[in-house]
Amino acid sequence: MPDKKLIVLAVDDDMINLKLLKSMLMKTSYVQEVVEAKNGADAIAVLKTREDIDIVLLDIIMPVMGGIEMLRVLRADDNMIQLPVIVLTTDETKKSEALETGANGFLMKPIRERDLSLKISQLIV
Repeated sequence: MPDKKLIVLAVDDDMINLKLLKSMLMKTSYVQEVVEAKNGADAIAVLKTREDIDIVLLDIIMPVMGGIEMLRVLRADDNMIQLPVIVLTTDETKKSEALETGANGFLMKPIRERDLSLKISQLIV
């Protein structure tokens, strides 16, 4: 598990999914804070103002700016190119596109707490 407590950015346009993610994450011993964003554009704005985000959990299908589009923006920005991103989606067909665009991991919804912890611990050492 990580040495320090993590600050996680959860990006999803579905408020219920966000609340669920947040409650799962806050139950773990290694998450300090969950910052929420409702689409990619909001998430980019958060990332520009906060340099303490350790990992991003990113939904793919969202209005305004979807997950793949947000990944492109992230990976094109020198300050955010290394930021670990786990893509969360109900659409299995998006997996290869997400990984090719720069996602570090992929989880199918509905997210199981164990899978989420495992994936985060694989990325954050």
